[in-house]
Amino acid sequence: MEAGALIIIFALLVLFAFLGLGAWATVKAVGAAKRGVDRTISQARRTVEDTALKAKSFGQVGVAGALAQLRLDLRTSMRATQQALYQGVQADASLKESIGLFERLSAHGYELDDELKRLEQEPDRARTGAMLPELKERTAKITEAADSLRWAARDRARRFAEDDLSALSAQIEVESGALRDWSRESVDDLAAAAAAWDAQQPPAGRGACAGPSGGPAARTPEPPAALNPTPPQSGYPWQKAPRPETTT
Repeated sequence: MEAGALIIIFALLVLFAFLGLGAWATVKAVGAAKRGVDRTISQARRTVEDTALKAKSFGQVGVAGALAQLRLDLRTSMRATQQALYQGVQADASLKESIGLFERLSAHGYELDDELKRLEQEPDRARTGAMLPELKERTAKITEAADSLRWAARDRARRFAEDDLSALSAQIEVESGALRDWSRESVDDLAAAAAAWDAQQPPAGRGACAGPSGGPAARTPEPPAALNPTPPQSGYPWQKAPRPETTT
């Protein structure tokens, strides 16, 4: 009975573990899907708002058009800088400090964007028009700082790419020279080996070689076959001897 109870308890524990794992995976999947939906909605909202701002900046004049242009300039600069920094930090960890500065700058950018957005609904256009110089100055400061960070990050990435390309070109030149030297050495080695082999061969057209005591060798080469024809083969015992030709 005790063994059966232990088996049942173990099976229940395994079942609960699988259920818990399934619930955790479901929560993670739902969270990822929710984040994806939120991201898509945010991107769609930004696209719609940017399109509306472009339409206002081109279609309206006066204070409303000026406010829309300021918001459009601010959002375009901040978004481009954010993209450049967060993509560049994946290859260059030193940009983390720049990202920290950009986040502090983003707080001022959000504050200014909210203020410009509220002023778009402000009915007192005269007072809003009087605030435009100060708003333009604040917008210029934020966008210039964002542009400075963005271009510095791009210049840094381009300089690293140029240095890497220069180092790679130098390595390729060294490797190419080594390959060419290897090819010449191989040809020289083959030529030297061929010359050594030819030197070990006896010279052509010479007669019998001298023996160890300086006398003639024990065996002389046979003359060519055309000058020393092979003798006729002896007949078999059952063959008749050829008859001599008669003179008559």
